[in-house]
Amino acid sequence: MRRGGPSVLGIVLAGGEGKRLMPLTADRAKPAVTFGGTYRLVDFVLSNLVNGDILRICVLTQYKSHSLDRHITTTWRMSSLLGNYVTPVPAQQRLGKRWYLGSADAILQSLNLVHDESPEYVVVFGADHVYRMDPRQMLAQHIESGAGVTVAGIRVPRSESSQFGVITPGSDGLTVERFLEKPADPPGLADDPECVFASMGNYIFTTKALIEALQRDAEDEHSVHDMGGSILPQLTDRGEAQLYDFSANHVPGETNRDRGYWRDVGTLDAYYDAHMDLIAERPAFNLFNRQWPIYTHSNQLSPARFNAGGMASESIISAGCLIRGQVTRSILSPGVLIDPGAVVQGSILHDNVKIGRGAVVRGAVLDKNVEVPPGATIGVNPERDAELYTVSKGGVIALGKGQIVS
Repeated sequence: MRRGGPSVLGIVLAGGEGKRLMPLTADRAKPAVTFGGTYRLVDFVLSNLVNGDILRICVLTQYKSHSLDRHITTTWRMSSLLGNYVTPVPAQQRLGKRWYLGSADAILQSLNLVHDESPEYVVVFGADHVYRMDPRQMLAQHIESGAGVTVAGIRVPRSESSQFGVITPGSDGLTVERFLEKPADPPGLADDPECVFASMGNYIFTTKALIEALQRDAEDEHSVHDMGGSILPQLTDRGEAQLYDFSANHVPGETNRDRGYWRDVGTLDAYYDAHMDLIAERPAFNLFNRQWPIYTHSNQLSPARFNAGGMASESIISAGCLIRGQVTRSILSPGVLIDPGAVVQGSILHDNVKIGRGAVVRGAVLDKNVEVPPGATIGVNPERDAELYTVSKGGVIALGKGQIVS
């Protein structure tokens, strides 16, 4: 935080496998997956923290973390003169020969980071959600309340509760009365029985409360050692947890359309749908907000070119692309080549994908370096696609990095 403000350490949890996003996570950590053409998922949480003046941040990594570590170290360079930093912290087995048992154990094994900084507060955010949020507003509520932990919540339909940790607020609307991890049939809210508060995976702790909770959890042999499954229920039972309603958070430059936007992109369908939110005339999530920018690394590439009658509509086209076919409702990362006669519709193409002459790609996610040969089709024959590629429940076709197309 700025000089004169409270001392805060940011911890970003980026160690999950991301199995539900396969094959995009076959060769990289989930927070390193490309999103929106040029970004990585981790860029959203880091941008929110940095825009909110939290400038000392540790990113805890574990699975397949090379590309994530490289992205953080090459992109997120802060002013060392002022003591600011964003640093990846791999699993180090500080407490014995074991990897992280869960997100709470990840922080327990990394408490040296907290002791080194001695912050008054620790902000613990997840690394794989798409949203804008000013953490200072949540921190202000946390400090005023005196709670041990404040958890950010967002209203979601009760029918979706099995996908989230669910927060039941008390009569004051702030105190967390119960915290249920992915319940099948939780009670609805008093003012809206068909909705519940879902945890966003964003927490702010008073440092003393965090350390004590982690130590108690480490001594519980029956614990799953998870922030949502273990630490939040523990502090809730002790009356030390409060809810922060995300709908109260406002960032500069937001629009009426994208205010309060938050997406967990943990599945292929959610990942695809969140991309489609970007490309409308009035996007549900506006990447063009210059007052609260999302930062990333940009390669030195020429502007996109359109030749030989190539065209694109309702799409995001990154630098270095060469379009000589037709692209509609799609997101193209840098270096994508679309040959003459090729058609790309409703698709997400990562870096250096090549679509050959006369090929057709519909409703697909193609990871980097995939080459679709001339005349080939993806998204035209569902039975054939199901035999050859990964197909989600919602029908999104996904090809992993460098996968061969028949």
